[in-house]
Amino acid sequence: MIGRLNHVAIVVPDLAAAAATYQNTLGANVSEPEDLPDHGVTTVFVNLPNTKIELLHPLGEGSPIAKFLANNPSGGMHHVCYEVENIYASRDKLKADGMRVLGDGEPKTGAHGKPVLFLHPKDFCGTLVEIEQV
Repeated sequence: MIGRLNHVAIVVPDLAAAAATYQNTLGANVSEPEDLPDHGVTTVFVNLPNTKIELLHPLGEGSPIAKFLANNPSGGMHHVCYEVENIYASRDKLKADGMRVLGDGEPKTGAHGKPVLFLHPKDFCGTLVEIEQV
């Protein structure tokens, strides 16, 4: 069902500083920040030859990652994202296997303009998993 690793997401307390570290210190290609109001985050992508790193920062008071950052003031790994061919078929298979899809179970448009869903970390070894249709 899952394809390649699309990205690893890291919540950061200072998006500009984190982006500068990846760009200036590590020499990575870093995207411009993008606000995603539907997800309550501002995101920057660090483009690597084999995958991406997504740097996340809370956007607004009700951001779903604000609590994560409050509990981890230095930031930290938030989720991994895997590609799937058909998000609806993947969702249905996951649910049939007893996995919990977060939210209302309907895909939302993610940072790449593609449908995404998040899966409960307790079902995946303590790791929040995002699936993205390619």
